[in-house]
Amino acid sequence: MLQENPNLAVQPDFTLQEHQLARQQLVDGGFTDDQVARLLAALWTLANNADKEQWNLRQECLQEVREWEEEEEEQCQQVCQEEAEAARLEDRKKNKNKYVPLLKAGDYCELHYFMNRGLEDTKLATLVVEPDAMVMLPSSEGLHSWILAAAVKDPKAAPIVRDEHLSWEEFNEATPHMVTSMRQHDWPEERVEMHIQFWYALQVHRW
Repeated sequence: MLQENPNLAVQPDFTLQEHQLARQQLVDGGFTDDQVARLLAALWTLANNADKEQWNLRQECLQEVREWEEEEEEQCQQVCQEEAEAARLEDRKKNKNKYVPLLKAGDYCELHYFMNRGLEDTKLATLVVEPDAMVMLPSSEGLHSWILAAAVKDPKAAPIVRDEHLSWEEFNEATPHMVTSMRQHDWPEERVEMHIQFWYALQVHRW
């Protein structure tokens, strides 16, 4: 099997001393030095052309295999995504209350839940199914430790910052997330715009 691309091969100069032995055998057969050099060059070209054909055919086969593997991988990923989405929809049908967001239900929802840390707290809480399960959380020292899932869900373990206690930085962090969530849950656009105008008025107020 060829290890190097013959398309990059350079024809040797058969008039050089290093090819003297090959030339001498043909000279002894009655050929001149010039005839021998041209003959060796022609033989090399024939062999190189055969190698090129073999190499190119092999590359085509390898390319077809790669394309087939990529297509199989894409199809596999597509099937996995469709199965995961089907499972999620089925779970949503069986557990409707689990998926009713506060915004969708019309319940009051603190802006805390739309800050980065509030979103993370909510994500951890919703990922937990069994209260006796263990989850890994980082400590203040940057180390990770296992704690009970119930502790994650416990409001005392993750205190909520009431709206009136938010800093301006926290307020400005939460409001864009809330607007995005409103639109994701099909709030009428005029109501979304009303909230945007209200928050904008608070931000630019001279007090």
